[in-house]
Amino acid sequence: MLEDDLAKLKESALAALDAAATPAELEAIRVQTLGKKGDLTQILRGLGHMDEGQRAAFGASANAFKESFANRLAERSDALKQAELNQKLEREWVDITLPGRPRPHGTIHPVTRAQNEIIAIFTAMGFPPASGPEVESDWHNFEALNIPPDHPAREMHDTFYLPPALDGRKRLLRTHTSPVQIRVMEGKQPPLRAIAPGKVFRCDSDLTHTPMFHQVEGFMVDEGVHFGQLKGLLATFLVRFFERELPVRFRPSFFPFTEPSAEVDMGCLFCEGQGCRVCKRTGWLEVLGCGLIHPNVLTNVGIDRERYSGFAFGMGVERLAMLKYGINDIRALFDNDTRFLTRHA
Repeated sequence: MLEDDLAKLKESALAALDAAATPAELEAIRVQTLGKKGDLTQILRGLGHMDEGQRAAFGASANAFKESFANRLAERSDALKQAELNQKLEREWVDITLPGRPRPHGTIHPVTRAQNEIIAIFTAMGFPPASGPEVESDWHNFEALNIPPDHPAREMHDTFYLPPALDGRKRLLRTHTSPVQIRVMEGKQPPLRAIAPGKVFRCDSDLTHTPMFHQVEGFMVDEGVHFGQLKGLLATFLVRFFERELPVRFRPSFFPFTEPSAEVDMGCLFCEGQGCRVCKRTGWLEVLGCGLIHPNVLTNVGIDRERYSGFAFGMGVERLAMLKYGINDIRALFDNDTRFLTRHA
């Protein structure tokens, strides 16, 4: 009897749904029960042997079974999905009340930090920042600064030369930031003052030198500018930068673009003048160079050398950063070692 077959199918199919443990098993039961070659299809093929009244009643029973089967299938599918989600949540459970793992935070690089401090100090003393190109002409980098083509000082700079410009002029990577001084003074008349922070390039690499490093150049031109003003400015800068009172001395030196010229030393930060390895047992640390602007430089930029005078100074940012932060190898500043950067954050 078809009615008995349908009743058995209903009982077995619903029981199979309840026993299914995975979505794949549910799909297999659905195909076996309602598919084109499934159990219900096989039963319905016997409808042709029934009279019209029996066929209508049996069809209604079959449709009721299909509806109840579909509802139970949906319920069981939802239950299995929820169980799968619960298992996943259990496996991937995280206690959000636990403290997070510490991760390194980005910090300002020691060179950038030192350069920013230098700029801030001189800006507060009335020296605005100025900038110039890193690819310079031979005129701005050497000749205008009283360093003619045959001057021996050119050998001291170990210059990176570039192919000539389209107009034939020599080009190079600037060896100091002093060309910015020339560019600021060209076509202008005093009073003039500025600082020029930026990258410079020289063919040199060892414990204390790198091919690319940073300098800050500064200058002032006006009537009556003298060496005493320069000494007071630099002594004040060193006290503010290193945040302590330090003895300062000026030693005679030579730079083609200043006359007279001097090297500036300060008392050793590490031994306080007693003598140590850092200061080579002298008690002094060399920190920058300076001098009164050479009259030839003023003439080269169209400033009356008889009426005006000026001073200039320059310092290596890496040198000052190493002294302030206790770094003994300049190459560490460019190795991108996160341990070093974290230590000097």
